[in-house]
Amino acid sequence: MKTTKRILLAGIITFLGNFSAVAQTQSNPVKVSHAEPIFQDLVRDLGARKGEKEFNLGADFSGGKNYRENGFLAEYEFAPINRLGLEVETDFSFFSPKKGSSKEQIPGNRLDGIRFSAQYTFFVSEKAKTSMAIGYTQVVEFNDFKNYGKGKFITGLVYSPFFVAAKKWGSNIHTLVYTYPKIQHEFGESGTPVDWEINSSVMYSLPNSGHFIGMEVNKEISHGKMLVTLRPQAKIKLDSHFAVGIVTGIPLSHQDEGISSFFRLVYEP
Repeated sequence: MKTTKRILLAGIITFLGNFSAVAQTQSNPVKVSHAEPIFQDLVRDLGARKGEKEFNLGADFSGGKNYRENGFLAEYEFAPINRLGLEVETDFSFFSPKKGSSKEQIPGNRLDGIRFSAQYTFFVSEKAKTSMAIGYTQVVEFNDFKNYGKGKFITGLVYSPFFVAAKKWGSNIHTLVYTYPKIQHEFGESGTPVDWEINSSVMYSLPNSGHFIGMEVNKEISHGKMLVTLRPQAKIKLDSHFAVGIVTGIPLSHQDEGISSFFRLVYEP
């Protein structure tokens, strides 16, 4: 009788232990740490866990043939449930003429758009150190500030379903591919032209630091031509909450563009 009770008690303890392990796994699902590119960043970490959130501020300084462009962004991303990331982002552009340029050659200052994105990580393999996700971004485009009240406030929409795949090689090498079409619907114009973005990156994370360095390659296919920009970059972890990303843009096939700079401040509460 005592032996039976001991066996029953052992079985209950084992069951409770297994139940606790399953519950812990469900509340904290497996997540592989991938180094995220700085310029074309993701909606949220791959394999995001419920409650994660992040604030970003960014600044982009570039120049065209006739003008200089200063771009600014603000974004908020969070995970309402495990493996689902949501994001809202605003993008602004301000232009100044280069010497000898006329006003007609300068684009108007504007709120480029508001971006709403969702990303779901459908595959995570701790053994293969691989994660994959699908998602969707909806962009609402706006008119130039100077044209507010003179025409359409919202000028168009951009639809972008996307796919992300990332793999970690060993302890410090990270590769990632992020690709999507940009289906453009400009109000008042017929047709919906489609451009493609194929972004890839290779990163090296410095051991026991939270810093990483690497290369992001942005490829845009537009009107049958591929435009390629190399973006060497570094992310510096300032403390447990703040990080700074620094990027240099080197266009390989943009005749009218020069070298650009991009900075991102990341805050994780």
